[in-house]
Amino acid sequence: MKMLKNPSEAELDLALERPVKRLKNIKKIVKPILKNVKVKGDRALIKYTLEYDHVQLSELVVSADEIKVACDHLNEGLKDAIKLAAKNIEKFHSAQITAPLEIETMPGVLCKRKSVPIEKIGLYIPGGSAPLFSTVLMLAIPAKLSGCKELVLCTPPNKNGKIHPAILYCAHLTGIDRIVKVGGAQAIAALAYGTESVPKVYKIFGPGNQYVTAAKQIVAEKGIAIDLPAGPSEVAVYADETAIPEFVATDLLSQAEHGGDSQVILVTHSDTIAKKVIQSIQIHLADLPRKKIAQKALEESVIIIVDSEKQAIDILNQYAAEHLILSVKNPDKIADKIINAGSVFLGNYSPESAGDYASGTNHTLPTNKAALAYSGVSMDSFVKKITYQKLSMEGIKNIGPSVTKMAQAEGLIAHKRAISVRLNYLKNKHGN
Repeated sequence: MKMLKNPSEAELDLALERPVKRLKNIKKIVKPILKNVKVKGDRALIKYTLEYDHVQLSELVVSADEIKVACDHLNEGLKDAIKLAAKNIEKFHSAQITAPLEIETMPGVLCKRKSVPIEKIGLYIPGGSAPLFSTVLMLAIPAKLSGCKELVLCTPPNKNGKIHPAILYCAHLTGIDRIVKVGGAQAIAALAYGTESVPKVYKIFGPGNQYVTAAKQIVAEKGIAIDLPAGPSEVAVYADETAIPEFVATDLLSQAEHGGDSQVILVTHSDTIAKKVIQSIQIHLADLPRKKIAQKALEESVIIIVDSEKQAIDILNQYAAEHLILSVKNPDKIADKIINAGSVFLGNYSPESAGDYASGTNHTLPTNKAALAYSGVSMDSFVKKITYQKLSMEGIKNIGPSVTKMAQAEGLIAHKRAISVRLNYLKNKHGN
């Protein structure tokens, strides 16, 4: 990791840049894939699965027998852990359900708002060397709680044409309707446009690499909703003299091992903490199974040493991290000053890993500075908020004159007449 002490504004801007490839170049690769899947359907999916996942498939949809075998053979201890996580996720997300809103804004004018579930949902679950079965829980549980009718899951197969059994178990546990063996940009295309094996959906959820992210952004331009801009993972840690260096080091490595394009940031005003964290990183990195991946991410990561708490907070808000860990003396006090972050972890005993798996909050979060404007996935992500209004005769008489004046001022005379004909009707019928 690079180390900067009281960096200039220019140095800081450069240090906080995400190590992502130019999206323009990625889109040039992705667009032909999307077009091919749209035109050729399953044939294109089978072709790309052979090309990118190195497996020849005859059937794309996971069979009931495959699901049963996976569920029967999965380690019971892991099943229990998954059930605990699912329970916490369900509890936290259930608490987010809100009652319909109904209010009379003035006599005779009733306004309402209620949540209506999005009918068809597509879930993308990364596979490969790190099959993110936890993401199935994070997406399927709130989708089901929201009342979404159809859930389709896409995830890449391994070289034997199989899906990781934990992914299948989580899908079964949460009631996924269909599981399809396809990954990458081609999976996003299938969910967006539909194929013989993959139903077209209305909104696509799930993290992925830069190609998946680019594909989601492209289909979003064509009218398919997506959850949020979620690319390579990232974490920022703010550590003061009360931080435990080994905790900080393992927190940084837990994100660095996600991928070579991940990024981790440490902000501190203690040279001693910075040095001890680096030492601990080297110790834990030595026997890490994903050592090479983590090392590559660390090359694009930085430790920033500043003099004051205010400087640290300003940097953290500028960075707008997907995950922010506050390993400081007064984490709740500092958290009140954080305005840009996907999810915040308070204190030495709140590792990001807890949120990734089982605390209950959602781990599908905005990355690459999207936390400046986006929230993470929640119950609201799976519903539409529809508003209603009902005016009585009294209501139209009370509100009508104001509406006609505003419509006249905007030059929208048909709008004005839609009110005035009603007012005239009531006047002629009732004489007032």
